[in-house]
Amino acid sequence: ERGHGPYQPHEPGYGLDQPEYSPYDDQIPDPKARMLAIQNAKAYLLKTSTKSGLNLYDHLANVLTKILDEQPTNTVDIIENISKDVKWARFQKKMDTLRDEYEILSTFEDAEKCKALFIKGEENEEVIEEEIGQSPLPNVMETAFYFEQAGIGLSKDESYYIFLALKNLTSVQPIQTCRFWGKILGLEMNYIIAEVQLREGEEEEEAGEEVTEEEGKGMDEVEEQDEEKQKEDEPPKSTYKPPPDIPKEANGTGANKFVYFVCNEPGKPWVKLPPVTPAQIVCARKIKKFFTGRLHAPIVSFPPFPGNEANYLRAQIARISAGTQVSPTGFYQFPEEDDEEEARDTYEENPDFEPPSVAEMVDSLSTWAHHVKNILKQGRCVWINPQKSEEKNEDEDEEEEEEEEMGEQQEETGPPLLTLLSEDEGIKDIPAWTAQHSTNLIPQHSVAIIQSNRWPGAYAFASGRKFENIYFGWGHKYSPENYTPILPPPVQEEYPSGPAITEARDPTLEEELAFKAAQEALAAGEEEEEEEEAEEDD
Repeated sequence: ERGHGPYQPHEPGYGLDQPEYSPYDDQIPDPKARMLAIQNAKAYLLKTSTKSGLNLYDHLANVLTKILDEQPTNTVDIIENISKDVKWARFQKKMDTLRDEYEILSTFEDAEKCKALFIKGEENEEVIEEEIGQSPLPNVMETAFYFEQAGIGLSKDESYYIFLALKNLTSVQPIQTCRFWGKILGLEMNYIIAEVQLREGEEEEEAGEEVTEEEGKGMDEVEEQDEEKQKEDEPPKSTYKPPPDIPKEANGTGANKFVYFVCNEPGKPWVKLPPVTPAQIVCARKIKKFFTGRLHAPIVSFPPFPGNEANYLRAQIARISAGTQVSPTGFYQFPEEDDEEEARDTYEENPDFEPPSVAEMVDSLSTWAHHVKNILKQGRCVWINPQKSEEKNEDEDEEEEEEEEMGEQQEETGPPLLTLLSEDEGIKDIPAWTAQHSTNLIPQHSVAIIQSNRWPGAYAFASGRKFENIYFGWGHKYSPENYTPILPPPVQEEYPSGPAITEARDPTLEEELAFKAAQEALAAGEEEEEEEEAEEDD
């Protein structure tokens, strides 16, 4: 007969609901029946599902383990979700690897990159400072504090990372002065730029410019052999003479007065940019390219740029510095020297400088002045006649032609050093500069901030005798119109069209007969003249 309980004797769980058993009783009536019921229940829970291949016993054990490990609040309300998570984790694909896979957080990667910045060097910094006289390391945090009052600059963390990166740079390179120039943005990576002035005698010339005597002799021998081979079948040579190359300015002068180091992020190695040439500056004015963040990336443009992204970056730095590096009027002065021309090319700090008030520096642009030389259209700060720099190994006629060309060229002149900002030309209806207080709420404790409208991203502050320039931007000059690339020149004609080289039409039969008759008559007349001359001689 069927019992009154929920389980039959052959079903798992039979015996657990017997009326004679109570969990509060001290003794179990039939231990064998109890053990049999437990074994039957466990066997039932261990049955494998035909769909998922799981069993309820292991699933409940995993769910309870997860609950005890995590101990969530209101477990009874989320028990279904926990069960789903346990099933989902069981069916998640796992790679067959020997080591456990750990997820690397982005914060951990950033910390690893900046780890090298916090390692203290073994060298004694005091000895280095005594040799130099003063530390070349700039106070980046103080500069960031002043610019932060006007909402300009980077975060405090990034500013401190740059501070440490400049510290590492000054400890490795023979640097006399160092300054955080700014940050130029790129499509893939950015450029952090340090403006540096090396110690005297530490500047190295570019490799590959000079050729040794042995290499020169070998090159001459090879050229002589090639000329002998080409004498037999020598093609016609072009008479075109390209314009002479304008030499770059020497290191420490003009556009190459300072040396620039760049890196993509604080902690990465610093890379020294090459000196800039006039051809690069002239071409950079005609193109507009976004930086990628890779120094060796090619610059694809028209007109073609003579160099890669490192050269283009150096040219833009020179242009931005020449147009946006400013200081309070009177802070610098020309040295008192006998030669006025040389004195006008350099400046020194004025010990008797009395800073104007912040209100005066905001109200009038005449309280600011440029302290970096202007770059001429030639691509140099100091004009040079390219004809004089060439070797004079030509004929007299060619020398006369050169003299005529030299007479046509006029020397370029730009605004002198320490020119006031009030003399800068505006951009149509937009002024060249905009000056303002760092705050209008407390103007008596504000800082004078000036920004360039010609080079968006260039800023300068002044507070008493302290001032600084900085740049944050894409490295592009503002133009009111949309940028339009220069069109390529028209295709040159292969040869000038004229009667001497134009193919003539074929003559007709009548024209040929008339030409032959004229030739015969001409020949007969010449013979008669010769006979008459012979008779006269006899």
